[in-house]
Amino acid sequence: MNKKGRKLPYPRNRDILEAIIEVLYNPLITPDAFPLEVKEKLKSKGFFTGLVTTKRIWQVYEKNVRQRTIPDVLGVVKEENE
Repeated sequence: MNKKGRKLPYPRNRDILEAIIEVLYNPLITPDAFPLEVKEKLKSKGFFTGLVTTKRIWQVYEKNVRQRTIPDVLGVVKEENE
């Protein structure tokens, strides 16, 4: 609960994507540290991250790389024809 006694909002995929984009501005981010950094960014924006899984973060990342919304900065998404 936040300072006013209300529950923190749960992040939508759009909110997770915004956090991903902000985290990717760090050129030193590694794939291992990436999910934790995204969760920390969401917390700093006032979201409840207790139920945000590493798998969900990677699914949002992969989906948006495949849709070409964001580049594969971390180099972890394989092309379908490989």
